Amino acid sequence: MEAAAASTEIWVLGWSVVLLIVHILVQALSLDLSGDLSIKYLLSPRDEGRASKSLIAGRLQRSLNNMLETYPAFIALALALAVTGKTGELGAAGAVTWILARLVYGVLYVAGVPILRTIVWFVSIGGLVLMVVRLMT
Repeated sequence: MEAAAASTEIWVLGWSVVLLIVHILVQALSLDLSGDLSIKYLLSPRDEGRASKSLIAGRLQRSLNNMLETYPAFIALALALAVTGKTGELGAAGAVTWILARLVYGVLYVAGVPILRTIVWFVSIGGLVLMVVRLMT
């Protein structure tokens, strides 16, 4: 199990948690900085379902939602590769590809870059596919 702990996939998994936390904090901070939602509302259970009118806050929320759609698959694949001892090779390349693409995707989404953002999303999916191929072979 020591080799799994030192694997690229587990290392990227750790950094993916950092990326997720930063993404959540930046998104939450954008709601506060947008100024169109009161601090009272932001600290409430948000039963009214208001949305910020800020373009950036909206993009950050959608980018976060998009990450959360593939994040469970990444976690499962990284752990499965570690548990089965199939770390390295395509799995490691896929994990690194996934996290780098997710980082670039977030920046491009917030910047409002349309086509390149979608290409980068496909690259992140390609990273997951590499991990699946490594797991299944």
